[in-house]
Amino acid sequence: MSLASFFNTFAPQKSATSLAEKVRSGIAGGVAIMLLALVLYASPQPEFPLLLLGSMAASAVLLFAAPHSPFAQPWNLVGGHLFSALAGWACSLLIPDQVLAAGMAVGTAIVLMHYLNCLHPPGGATALTLVLAAGQFHEMGWQWVAVIVTANTFISLVLALVINNILPGRSYPSRPAAPIPPTQEPRVIPEQEDIQWALAQMDSVIDISAADLSLIYDKAQAHAQARLDSNLKK
Repeated sequence: MSLASFFNTFAPQKSATSLAEKVRSGIAGGVAIMLLALVLYASPQPEFPLLLLGSMAASAVLLFAAPHSPFAQPWNLVGGHLFSALAGWACSLLIPDQVLAAGMAVGTAIVLMHYLNCLHPPGGATALTLVLAAGQFHEMGWQWVAVIVTANTFISLVLALVINNILPGRSYPSRPAAPIPPTQEPRVIPEQEDIQWALAQMDSVIDISAADLSLIYDKAQAHAQARLDSNLKK
């Protein structure tokens, strides 16, 4: 790769999302955080406050700006925050050095989310929060910390289910695509410009570039052809 090509990779990728959809995403995310805060503060708080976690703002970006992303789906949201919180809590208790605990908490959270198929990037922030604010959270005790994380997560999920399904052109959670029946007719192979056009028609942030989508399509087509050739030889 040439030096010019390398620096070109730093250039922003133009989004095909319409201005209206961008504005809707911003309003939806802002309203959701405001409602989350109101519900938390209005809930019964017998001993310690139901804190609004900063990582919920990062979740709001995914839930309302990229609701079709695999990272934004309900299991990713719930599992991502809960298991990351567990990693952060354990590391804050077991590792005295805060710097080491922070790294271990985020690393462990990533492994857990990968292993449990609930990768949700804001979960790493939840794990880190429990380490950086360990003094306050340890005073509260694990039961109340669990209540805080669970309340933040499930209220955010309810808001995502309601708001995203009210907005036009959205459906949350994402539904699996219907299987395409096999056909013997010759098929036109889409090129990258066709994929870019299709992405523009979605009018939503799709968490993959047109180039990567083209590469996935090419690999899938090659795999399908290899499978067909193998079946014909039998």
